[in-house]
Amino acid sequence: MKRNYLGIIFTDHAINRLYNRNIDQYDAWYTMKNADEIQSGKTTGSKKFIKNYQDQRIEVIAKKNNQNEWVVISCWTRNQGTGKPIFKQDGDFVEKMVTKGLIKMVSLIGSLFKKKK
Repeated sequence: MKRNYLGIIFTDHAINRLYNRNIDQYDAWYTMKNADEIQSGKTTGSKKFIKNYQDQRIEVIAKKNNQNEWVVISCWTRNQGTGKPIFKQDGDFVEKMVTKGLIKMVSLIGSLFKKKK
């Protein structure tokens, strides 16, 4: 898991919680970006982002830092996660990653054929 993921910072504690609770990092990000409900957190300035999906409820606790960036403090589900994303990942993001990979692969194959000649 990444400390800075799609523009949101995750504390070591949050990354540990995601890992131990089998929650995909994308699902935590998606919950913040598409919350069904946002509540005030227990800590001053923090927010609880809630997203419901079928039989799972993801809750993310985050707070803005001095640079106005969101920092995820913790995350959990009301039902145990599977470790697989439950929210569909942004097609544009996935498509860009696949396209970049294909371009690199074609370039590599082309350079291998040039070396053989």
